[in-house]
Amino acid sequence: MPELPEVEIVKRSLKNNVKYKKIKKVIISNRNLRFKIQKKFENTLKGRLILSVERFSKYIILTLSNNKYCLIHLGMSGTLHLVRYDKKGTFTNLSFYHSKTLPKKHNHIKIKFSKFMIVYNDPRRFGFFKIFNNQKTLKDYFSRSGPEATSNKFNYKYLKSKLINKEKNIKNFLLDQNYVSGIGNIYANEILFYCKINPQKKCKKINKNQTIKLVKNSKFVLNLAIKLGGSSIRDFKNISGKSGLFQNEFKVYGRENKNCITENCKGKISKIFISNRSTFFCNLCQK
Repeated sequence: MPELPEVEIVKRSLKNNVKYKKIKKVIISNRNLRFKIQKKFENTLKGRLILSVERFSKYIILTLSNNKYCLIHLGMSGTLHLVRYDKKGTFTNLSFYHSKTLPKKHNHIKIKFSKFMIVYNDPRRFGFFKIFNNQKTLKDYFSRSGPEATSNKFNYKYLKSKLINKEKNIKNFLLDQNYVSGIGNIYANEILFYCKINPQKKCKKINKNQTIKLVKNSKFVLNLAIKLGGSSIRDFKNISGKSGLFQNEFKVYGRENKNCITENCKGKISKIFISNRSTFFCNLCQK
């Protein structure tokens, strides 16, 4: 599943191409995504300018010239492809998984512009598109979401207040979007390694120094991943044909039984499952 850094890269690629462009036509081949596409979807988008392309957590938000909003979530396997009418055989993938060119199957939505179209492909159909009629209903949709890990709202004071007396383990806490938005499984593993915290440790046992490190390293890891273009753990190519590079920086993820990279640590990377998610950590230096 694309995480915050990957969705940020998708957002930037999309923004560079569709901002201030007018939508000519919308074609839907399959309305049955995670949530059924609304009946008004095509007419809401048709003829509208896209005024902005933003991101919150793992969601992309299109602001339309009719003061409505289109929310996009890529789910487990969703990808966005930019297909230019006058070019063939070029990279189309704005996303991070599966084919770098437009697949032949599972193309559910086509949003057509004058010189290109955006195609949404999703074999597993866990992603969705949703229209919001105004800013209030959009904000209400995110009202239960925690602050983004990269934002100023995710700070020591906030995190301390949420960790107090919680029995939940710290790995599951970081993945819980009600407390902090945007951290997925890969980055939770990496953040906890930088903090030297065992992923099974209960939140209520996280001390002041560890809380400070969690705030600092959450921002560091996610911003580094964005800078490096995300993690290409499968066959990713972005719109210019470049791979994400953060997978080259993994300290624990996917490194089961390998030596810990921490200086003077003789530990090895262990792999366990927490809530059915692969969890990697050093068996010595993460406590």
